[in-house]
Amino acid sequence: MPPAKKRTRSYDPAKIRTAVLAQFGNVREAVGALEPGQLALPTRLGDWTVRELAAHLTMALGGATRFLAMPEPAAREVALLDWPSATASAARQVDEASRAFAAQEDLPGLYARTLAEFEEALPGLTQGRLMPTRFGAMTLDDFLVTRTVELIVHTDDLNDAVPGLDVPYDRQALAACTRLLADALAVKAPGGAVEVRVPPFAVVQCVEGPRHTRGTPPNVVETDPLTWIRLATGRTDWKTALDGAKVSASGERADLAGLLPVMS
Repeated sequence: MPPAKKRTRSYDPAKIRTAVLAQFGNVREAVGALEPGQLALPTRLGDWTVRELAAHLTMALGGATRFLAMPEPAAREVALLDWPSATASAARQVDEASRAFAAQEDLPGLYARTLAEFEEALPGLTQGRLMPTRFGAMTLDDFLVTRTVELIVHTDDLNDAVPGLDVPYDRQALAACTRLLADALAVKAPGGAVEVRVPPFAVVQCVEGPRHTRGTPPNVVETDPLTWIRLATGRTDWKTALDGAKVSASGERADLAGLLPVMS
């Protein structure tokens, strides 16, 4: 897989690690309080129940722990901006693993063990440390940025499935998730004709055409972080978001329907 051409945004590794742990903690607390009837509720993820979704959320950290236990690869094979488009290739493996965890494990125990193993694996690892993943070798720091996407996207799935649950979103994790998915759009549709704004976290230029250089851009799309994340991952579609006034779009090129989702 060739590396992405767009220059990768810089992320602070210490802040990302803190954000990942904070969001996992938010989810762990919420899942631990769920009743059996709530765990049996359906989700918007095919035939997964809340139980499968909750089990899957542990894989955000558990996968990192397992990969770090493997021999370190010789060279990086996957850049951070390659990751969103690569995830669909592992959908079947992820589904099978999630169902296995959900069927065999006590969820509070699974969360406690996953967190303990992750925290034990991290100390002493140096910046730039390589690790294998389902898609090829990545740096640990890049992979942890992808964990913010997994945790935030599926936290939103969990909140959608369980009325009144309202699991909070760690601000740093939400910011990193928003930015990575916005940058993925710019990789998918390179150019400077459209400015996509997701305040307060991200602004990207995308789509081929005349490049804006000064003043008000002629083609602008603006939305909030959670709506953007739902659009970018296929949880909602362009028309629904537009009709519901969740996104504004001005200019003849500001129609992103054909470019979404950027990750599935």
